Amino acid sequence: MDKDHLLLCLAENGYNVSFGAKKHFATYDIVEKIPGFFALISLLIGVWQIYKPDSEYNNEVSVALIFLNIIALTISLYNSEKERYREAGNQLILLHNQLRSIYYRVKTSSASDFQLEEAEMNQIMDEYYRTNITKQIIMSDWYAHYKFFFQTQHEWIDEQKHFTWKDKIPFSFVLAIIVVIIIAWILLS
Repeated sequence: MDKDHLLLCLAENGYNVSFGAKKHFATYDIVEKIPGFFALISLLIGVWQIYKPDSEYNNEVSVALIFLNIIALTISLYNSEKERYREAGNQLILLHNQLRSIYYRVKTSSASDFQLEEAEMNQIMDEYYRTNITKQIIMSDWYAHYKFFFQTQHEWIDEQKHFTWKDKIPFSFVLAIIVVIIIAWILLS
């Protein structure tokens, strides 16, 4: 593989590995934090409902709280596996760093043969496929986009991939926002 193609391949693999790590961390964060957050919100609103029992929308709020608690219960089913997601995320970050190191080594090299670097990349990707956990929690993809594009230094990948705003905001997130706006507009009309 020539230098330009190897750099592009390293960047693409670096993106996949780093995004995979962020997705594992997103699943871990959601499982770790969301049930407690929902419990706190439910408790605070429940106390308010006791304080103001004649509130106009108490029944609707109670139903919404039940839905939140069902979601929290569903999320907590991942609780026994959450450490696996954190450990896999940490391992994937190590692999990402190895790919970045190879990328800079190739980029600054004046050599014409990169068989050793290509073999290293392939070994790293084999480890990535062994480490990756395919079962992720719902919405971890959206959160992983945020974690990758807004919390991670990914300039070396962007040198090759040239990310645009379309890459940074998941299309499914945009569609979900549009659907929520339409539903809110219909309900409030």
